[in-house]
Formats: sequence, C-alpha cells, structure tokens
Amino acid sequence: MNPDARNFVGYVPGFGMQLGHLVSMMNCTRGKTVELVCRLSVEQLDYVHDEQSNSIGSLLLHIAAIETAQQIWSFQSRDLTDSEFQQWGAALKLGDQARTEIRGNSSKMYLDCLNEVRSKTIAEFKKRDDTWLNETVPAKRENQYYRWFHVMEDEISHRGQMKWLLNRAMQRVNHPYAHT
Repeated sequence: MNPDARNFVGYVPGFGMQLGHLVSMMNCTRGKTVELVCRLSVEQLDYVHDEQSNSIGSLLLHIAAIETAQQIWSFQSRDLTDSEFQQWGAALKLGDQARTEIRGNSSKMYLDCLNEVRSKTIAEFKKRDDTWLNETVPAKRENQYYRWFHVMEDEISHRGQMKWLLNRAMQRVNHPYAHT
C-alpha cells in the first residue's frame, strides 16, 4: 500500500468511481490496523483481559475470517462449506474456542493472513464494476456496497477493541486472565 494512501480517501485507478472509493477506504482502514499491531509482541497479541474478552490476535484473525466469508457470499453466491467453516470457525465465532486455539502467533503471521485475504478481495473487485457494487442481494435486502462497507466497519470496530486491549495489556500483563 502506498504510505500516502493511509490518509487519503479518493478514486483508485483501475476501478469504477464508487468501487475505487471503497477500495481507498478499505486501504485506509487496513493501514491504521497494520500501524497498530505491526510491532506487537506475541504476549501482547495473546493478552486476554478477562474471561469474556478476545485477544488482539483473535480479533485480527476474525477480521480476515469475516472478509473471507464475505468473499464467498459476494463473489461465489454461496455459504461456507464445512471445510471452510472448520478453517475459519474459531475466528468467526470468537469466544472460548478462539481464546484456546488462536494463540502464540507473531504479528507477521496475522498481517500475512490479512494481506493474503485482501489480495483476493482486490483481485475479485478488479473483475467487477460500480453496477455490481450497487446490485441488491434480494434474500438479504442489502446491496454489495453495504456488504463491503460492513467488512470495513467491522475492522474499525475491532481495531477500537484492540486499542483498548493493548492499553490494558501494557498496564496489567500479569493480570490473572492474561495468557502468558
């Protein structure tokens, strides 16, 4: 990503006007997420504040899982297979399973996963235009634009949780619920 893209929302060449703006906003959002987590230790990524919170690492994998699910729903017009759900289930659902299974990974692993998923999204977006973006998905009573806005909105929301968790992790690494 162009470093200047982190603070610029606008048309991205190679896309329709609306799709290009969406890609720009998604790039800005991702850039801020990367800035927040790129230097975190495994201990910080695995920190769980209490028995109901998720770790930063699991939230990062959740962001990748949500985008992957949206790719399947938007580009393939189908639900996840059992195999896909097995692969992404803990990250999609979060909670106890994620607290147990999503641990011990470096920020590089999470960022590589996010980059791989985003590359697939961008490749699929390049095959589509603004007409597709505005198509209504009748069964869901929403359009593709909303679906992809929701992917970005979800990442922003979880980044707020990550900031909150990081502040607590830095203050109380030895908290009884912290995974060390």
